[in-house]
Amino acid sequence: MVPHLTTALTGPLLELERHILDSMPRIEHWLRTKWREHSAPFYTSVDLRNSGFKLAPVDTNLFPGGFNNLNPDFTPLCVQAAMAAVEKICPDAQRFLLIPESHTRNIYYLQNVASIQYILQQAGLTVRVGTLIPDIISPTPFELPNGGSLLLEPLKRSGNRLMLEDFDPCAIILNNDLSSGVPLVLQGLEQAVLPPPHAGWCTRRKSNHFAAYDAVAEEFARLIDIDPWLINPFFAACGRINFQERQGEDCLAASVDQLLRAIRKKYAEYGIGDAPFVIVKADQGTYGMGIMTVKDPSEVRDLNRKQRNKMSVTKESRQVSEVIIQEGVYTFESINDAVAEPVVYLIDHFVVGGFYRVHTGRGKDENLNAPGMHFVPLAFETACSLPDREAKPDAAPNRFYTYGVVARLAMLAAAIELERTRPLPTA
Repeated sequence: MVPHLTTALTGPLLELERHILDSMPRIEHWLRTKWREHSAPFYTSVDLRNSGFKLAPVDTNLFPGGFNNLNPDFTPLCVQAAMAAVEKICPDAQRFLLIPESHTRNIYYLQNVASIQYILQQAGLTVRVGTLIPDIISPTPFELPNGGSLLLEPLKRSGNRLMLEDFDPCAIILNNDLSSGVPLVLQGLEQAVLPPPHAGWCTRRKSNHFAAYDAVAEEFARLIDIDPWLINPFFAACGRINFQERQGEDCLAASVDQLLRAIRKKYAEYGIGDAPFVIVKADQGTYGMGIMTVKDPSEVRDLNRKQRNKMSVTKESRQVSEVIIQEGVYTFESINDAVAEPVVYLIDHFVVGGFYRVHTGRGKDENLNAPGMHFVPLAFETACSLPDREAKPDAAPNRFYTYGVVARLAMLAAAIELERTRPLPTA
């Protein structure tokens, strides 16, 4: 069931889809050259927003949850992509240790972990799941919503190797975003760790990612002769923010005003009658926390205590001191009168599927990654890699292909971002 675009399909998005379909051979060749120059992250998910006149990434996750929400028909795509990733990174690997987040109360997240384990097992690997939870001191099974179970086992450090009691893995797969820092048990390992610890939110910044995406979008736009704004949200960053003590308000208000002016100019250029808005969010991982929609600079000066408290912390009570101000992209996709946004999943540099994040209690200009969202009924019907160039540009396979192209641009930006922020080797 593909969400319905409520906007007229005659504007820039339909033109963009047609343009991307017409440019498909050039795009695929260009992407192949890029993957010879850059190493793709092990896996990625990209949140997109489709306004009917613009399609742009708004977040890129390097430790994606939600593999359990993908269409099961696409599992072979996941397995083949995982094989390619493993062969490239550690071709002799046979045993992988998968380390998830520690929130075991979220059994749907654990089902995601089980899905990752299954994909890697189908790729010919032995995969077991180790946990950072100190209270788990022996192998502990967890029952899953689908009737299966997941076994979490305590980690053991031996010299520069991380293992389980009777299991010495070749490589470590993280599905933990390291928001609170890199634990000592993960530091200085001789085994490959994927994604690398510096991809975690303890060091990563969204502003670094979108700075890399700026350059990627500009080059891609020149390649196919489009306005890069159609696939790229404006953004700015402010450091030294303290919402509780009202520090950094001038920087924040000035950045909001500057971005709104730039968006307003673009809206006028394209004849868009909607009111421009920006999203203010923590520059590090948010889990849907520390996010607000702003339509006027005065709104960031007049926050009440509840709003300040909401903006002050993110996951694991991490204090917010830096924010990114990002152009808001409306979502005019909906299903059953609920707003929706596409989320595309990639393993290595291959698109392996996606789903729609849906929220019945949020508006078209609000963050949908919040309590009350749901995914499962809305897995993509077709793969994002198989367009039908004889069909209308907005046909489902072609819309998904366009999603896949923009998601791969975001993944390429993530690859460049990680190269730029890679720690220098120690002596």
